[in-house]
Amino acid sequence: MLPEGTRPRARTNLQAGTALLALSLTAACTSPGDPAEVDEGALAPDETVADEGSAEGPVTVAFGGDVMFEGLLRPRLDDPETALDPISEQLSAADLSMVNLETAVTEGGTAVAGKDFVFRAPATALEALEHAGIDAATLANNHGMDYGEDGLLDTLDHGDDSEVDLVGAGRDADQAYEPFTAEVNGQSLAVFGATDVLDEHLIPEWTAGDDSPGLATTKNEMKDHLVDAVEQASQEYDNVAVYLHWGLEGAHCPLPHAPDLAEELTAAGAAAVVGGHAHVLSPGGFLGDSYVHYGLGNFVFYNFSGPTAETGVLTLTFDGGSVTDSDWAPAQIRDGVPVPYEGQDAEDAHAAWVDMRQECGLDLSDSPA
Repeated sequence: MLPEGTRPRARTNLQAGTALLALSLTAACTSPGDPAEVDEGALAPDETVADEGSAEGPVTVAFGGDVMFEGLLRPRLDDPETALDPISEQLSAADLSMVNLETAVTEGGTAVAGKDFVFRAPATALEALEHAGIDAATLANNHGMDYGEDGLLDTLDHGDDSEVDLVGAGRDADQAYEPFTAEVNGQSLAVFGATDVLDEHLIPEWTAGDDSPGLATTKNEMKDHLVDAVEQASQEYDNVAVYLHWGLEGAHCPLPHAPDLAEELTAAGAAAVVGGHAHVLSPGGFLGDSYVHYGLGNFVFYNFSGPTAETGVLTLTFDGGSVTDSDWAPAQIRDGVPVPYEGQDAEDAHAAWVDMRQECGLDLSDSPA
């Protein structure tokens, strides 16, 4: 039993493996290798169960958008314990929380040639996430390998030493397509990370392969791999979600193929599909008894003004394989970090976000069907 006021935290180890990838795949430079042998339906052997002995109940997960630590954010890492203080209380209010870590965590590697923007941060970035109450972060995005294979391996090594689980990338495809897993309030949860956005010429090099490090992607045949992994996970875990890197930079509305991709993943068993990339907010809402959010916007970011400063925390309640409730708490980025709106400002920002559904012609609702 945890002390009163203590937030239950669930940990898992990427290297331990989870009972997911009982999948057979053809060998290619962008294809995963043979799955590890695991006990079907079992949690990872070294996984810590949060809140042991509690009666089964719903699980709340808070999601934030794009996080990096360049520019004016770098000095915040001098004191990682307080770096994200303005938003830490809101993140820690949920049972678990997750963001998109849009940077390599390395002080080495070589920047990818010809790429306009490359991001990296020291290992204290993970300390800052941990102290803000963040349990997991996806590396599956168009900056995950900004400093090449060496930078990614450094990132994964730092992740092994951190209390923040890193998903959506790995030393091979088996690891890249493993989800973050946890058990809270008597229910199990699996959350995948994958990117739907990559420069065309980087897809072969950045996609995790049989024996090569890289990212989990939805590019080409790997979309089917992700869908299959979600379907397998839905048979083994009570609740499944996918954090996708998707959208078009600067556009509030999703790309034309995104609703179909969301439906494929929810049909496979994902109770929620959330994500970002556009650096501006996009609509979200219920699609049946699943939840889809097309863009959480910037979260901890040096580039913010006007629409790129609008952000928030999405908290979803999972229960028995469905999302039963959602809460969008809008915030505004100030000095690089989210500061929650209050009072009438919060109501106005929330209403503007809801209006995006109609502007984008999306059939999303406030409550599950």
